Amino acid sequence: MEQNKPIATPSKRIDVIDALRGFALFGVIITHMLQRFGIFAGVRPGEPNFPALDGAVQWLFQNVIMGRFINIFAFLFGMSFFIQMDRAAKKGIDFRGRFLWRLVLLFVIGRIGASFTHVDILSVYALFGVILVFLYPLKNKVLMIIALLLLLGIPRIFVVGVDRISNEPATEVVQPAPQQQPQQQNRQWEPPTFFESVVRNQTTGTMGTINYQFGVSGRGYVTMALFILGLIVGRVRFFEEVHIKRKRNVVLFFVFLFSTLLVNFIIGLLSKEPINLFMLMRQGGNIPPIALVTATLNDINLVLLSGALAMGFITLFQVKSVRKYLESITPYGRMGLTNYEMQGVIGAILFSAWGFGSIFGTWRPTELFILGVVIYILQAIFSKYWMKYFLYGPLEWLWRSGTYLKWQPFRRKSEKSIKH
Repeated sequence: MEQNKPIATPSKRIDVIDALRGFALFGVIITHMLQRFGIFAGVRPGEPNFPALDGAVQWLFQNVIMGRFINIFAFLFGMSFFIQMDRAAKKGIDFRGRFLWRLVLLFVIGRIGASFTHVDILSVYALFGVILVFLYPLKNKVLMIIALLLLLGIPRIFVVGVDRISNEPATEVVQPAPQQQPQQQNRQWEPPTFFESVVRNQTTGTMGTINYQFGVSGRGYVTMALFILGLIVGRVRFFEEVHIKRKRNVVLFFVFLFSTLLVNFIIGLLSKEPINLFMLMRQGGNIPPIALVTATLNDINLVLLSGALAMGFITLFQVKSVRKYLESITPYGRMGLTNYEMQGVIGAILFSAWGFGSIFGTWRPTELFILGVVIYILQAIFSKYWMKYFLYGPLEWLWRSGTYLKWQPFRRKSEKSIKH
């Protein structure tokens, strides 16, 4: 098959996928905003202006938003991978080699994004994408088994160590406090410059991200499972029939929702008090099996609620009176790469010490939530008008041009040029 033949013009898109990506990115910016993009500007949150609302926002963040929307974003990456491979195959093109090069470019984009904030996940996505390319020839049943093993927390067992999984009491390993030099004890925190922040994000920030993705948290393993599930769902042509199988959409929504409630109930039965697996790991000694089971159930719960949110959105998208409003974020989703990176740059400017961190770093959850909504709306308006005149978002166009090593069409043809 031809491997280097470019696909010059954009294929017909499935609008609900773009809209769902735009929906996912709403949750992503709210999550990062409430986490201040992982940036500390040397200031602490001020006194609450809206204490009751702060509590409500925190509950919404912890129980509905955090971890759920990024799951949808990851799932759609696997879906997009299948769509590109499938459309290329229909044109007689083996896209695997080209997609691997595409992932190299994504890794570079992700590292540039990580210069602003270490919470940028695209470089990790690029690495998982390489694995997805090699998993692509496998049958759906095999892929499903791999995804289930990842979701069941099998990698976490190896991270913890089988020899440490026991209910037997063990002597805690207390880490000695680091000895500080007299001059260090009196040294005040100095705000980093932009360059110093870049270096820190690319070094210690990157190490923190690696630990979060591949350590006890196992966030990366869940992401890889969602990539695989996105590939499987793409293969069964789910989204190609989503507009005509509305009853199925509703049924799936309630299945995901009730499954979430069931898993929550089981977690409550297993553990009356939250088990902090990270704390247990830091303390040393044995890890009770119930801690690993609870961590796995929490991961599964996040994925199930993500499914409920996605199916709820898809169901509403098929309602004509609602769809006309939800379609407004379709351009946002089509520019998902640009908007995601733009979120990180804006977040760095707002919260870094070299930016406006001394101001926005003191804001409480309610103010940060509102600010996130405002930024999202402004991005949505920008995306709508950008896509009116261009075929792709700026980064999407550069990524596509780099993929084929040839400048791709960018501007939309006006009606006058078409007539002539």
